[in-house]
Amino acid sequence: MHNEVVEFLNAEVAGCNAVANIAEVGDSSITVDATFIKQVCSALKSSDKFKMNVLQVVSGVDYPEENIIEVNYIVASFIENTELIVKVRLPRGDENNLPKVESVCDVWKAANFLERETYDMLGVVFENHPDHRRILCPEDWEGFPLRKDYVVQEKYMDMVVNPPEKINKDDIEFFAKMRVEHEDPTQVSGSWVDDHAWIDQDLANKAKDRVAQVKAAKKAKTEAAKATEEKGE
Repeated sequence: MHNEVVEFLNAEVAGCNAVANIAEVGDSSITVDATFIKQVCSALKSSDKFKMNVLQVVSGVDYPEENIIEVNYIVASFIENTELIVKVRLPRGDENNLPKVESVCDVWKAANFLERETYDMLGVVFENHPDHRRILCPEDWEGFPLRKDYVVQEKYMDMVVNPPEKINKDDIEFFAKMRVEHEDPTQVSGSWVDDHAWIDQDLANKAKDRVAQVKAAKKAKTEAAKATEEKGE
């Protein structure tokens, strides 16, 4: 289905540059140019063939090493019993220049709260959204909790955000230990960052060093493969 959708979108929405990402494991998806996301969604919904009449999810993934935030839309046809993941990739920006993409609230009303949550958690601005406010955190909250470099503020309105007596210290130290021992610690994602004064700092530092070593090794391997490929050309 994905190749058919790509062919349809590239014909229907000029410039959207739809590409099929066919996965050997997991879910396949389609990536489109972020500028055209609203037109793409409208085309999928109104298509007599695909009939994507439901928006199920809007979510995001932070890739700081690529300076990218990916926004994912899971759409479905309850008529045809099909489902599709559509992705756009945005420059990650910073707190003074957040990534922006057009809202699809005019296409599916369900987008309203879904886009607000993605804004709240990842700092993606959905332009022309009818009620663009945070939905889980207070409006004056600092930072975006699902960004991978997020550090929670120590206090909010003079209240300690993470008092040690209410934090699952064992959980945090378990995942720090996993980052030390796992073959690929970049795949280990725990509930909290390791950088807290009240956990085993030696363990936390070992975990950070291990992640840095594996990232450096991956980067070196990628650069070596690229150099070999260029030399072959």
